Amino acid sequence: MIRLFKHYVPHAVLLLGLIDFVLVFLAGDLAWALRAAQIGMEAGLLKDRLGMLTAFAVVVQTAMIAVGVYGSDALRSMRFAGARLLVAVSLSIIALAFFDWLLPGNTFWRSTLLYAMGLSIALLVLNRLVVGGILGNSAFRRRVLVLGAGPRAQRLKQLGEAQTSGFAIVGYVGMSENAPIVQEAIQRSAIHDLARFVANLGVSEVVLALEERRNALPLKDLLRIKTAGVHVNDFSSFLERETGRVDLDTLNPSWLIFSDGFSSGRALSSVAKRLFDICASGLLLAITLPVILVFALLVKLDSKGPAFFRQTRVGLYGEPFTVLKLRSMRTDAEAGGAKWAEKDDPRITRLGRFIRKVRIDELPQVWTVLNGRMSFVGPRPEVPKFVEDLERELPYYAERHMVKPGITGWAQINYPYGASVEDARAKLEYDLYYAKNYTPFLDLLILLQTLRVILWPEGAR
Repeated sequence: MIRLFKHYVPHAVLLLGLIDFVLVFLAGDLAWALRAAQIGMEAGLLKDRLGMLTAFAVVVQTAMIAVGVYGSDALRSMRFAGARLLVAVSLSIIALAFFDWLLPGNTFWRSTLLYAMGLSIALLVLNRLVVGGILGNSAFRRRVLVLGAGPRAQRLKQLGEAQTSGFAIVGYVGMSENAPIVQEAIQRSAIHDLARFVANLGVSEVVLALEERRNALPLKDLLRIKTAGVHVNDFSSFLERETGRVDLDTLNPSWLIFSDGFSSGRALSSVAKRLFDICASGLLLAITLPVILVFALLVKLDSKGPAFFRQTRVGLYGEPFTVLKLRSMRTDAEAGGAKWAEKDDPRITRLGRFIRKVRIDELPQVWTVLNGRMSFVGPRPEVPKFVEDLERELPYYAERHMVKPGITGWAQINYPYGASVEDARAKLEYDLYYAKNYTPFLDLLILLQTLRVILWPEGAR
């Protein structure tokens, strides 16, 4: 993987994205040449339209990221990829056509956008058919050797066998006398020179999956492997990178303290984040106010009670604040206290089911973003009762409150709606990853991917 602004991107995905960008650029130029030939004019020099073609490619690829073209489902399934490519290119073409309508003659060429759309989809699908065949095998996967043969090694084996995995495990080395869980592991005593063994296998990374590290680290072996140019990684850091979450099962305070993350140099990023929240929330409120008012009226007509729902949530540094949403449940939904939402929850009203699915009920929260109690991106704020219970049951739960809560977040786009302690645990792993690795780049990625969650609501309740 390559690390962009503290966030890991698989090499294969980066390669696919770069090829996609070139192909979309080419599709735009071919569309221009085709249209020029049809009307009997010269296509002109490429440098004269370089800016327009680059902007076209940027808009299309941004839409592709937003709808999840580079997500795991789309990477392993041509059906998923085709559907999301069609949506992404269509949305970008509509946006560009609207932009051309606003600034006619100075932007894009509406007469060529239809051609560009067809050519882009054809080239992008062809790219996945050709490059996808390569990505389907281990050609672009990192070759990993695992030191360990116990439960941790077994977890890595299961992770490496997934179709979307970015690495291939080429061997396991049992480092203790205990009976191995991974049966194909080779005992360390059977290997004369571990550094040479690593070199012979063409290993690019060695991962420590030891169950007990105290007085068990093979320091001499690791030093020789490291100085030979092979990357050495510990189990927790490897899982964080490969899964995009912090693994609570193996997490310990020393790893959090000494690992890269929770940078003190994010003052400038925090200022930029707040400026973005103010500008974006002000603009979004102005645009969506008619929608909020219309649905507020519909909520009143659909069921008895107020149009808006106010509830106390836990925010930055554990401070309580009031969140505002369009009401989607009956007024007696929490008569016996706060409860987890359930699948097909009977407390949800007829209209509430719809506004939850398309996230319209979240729009009034933009006001909370404008007044500074929330951000657009951050961990989901929970009610105080849930927080009290979860802090007792889940380690490090309080650490998620070290960043401002958000309307959308890393956990929300990577994990279906959670309604239990087990779900809260899984989402906490993503929240800790976000708190640890926050950058404006990660915020931008989350905002773009939120469109995918809205278009394909996987688990909205």
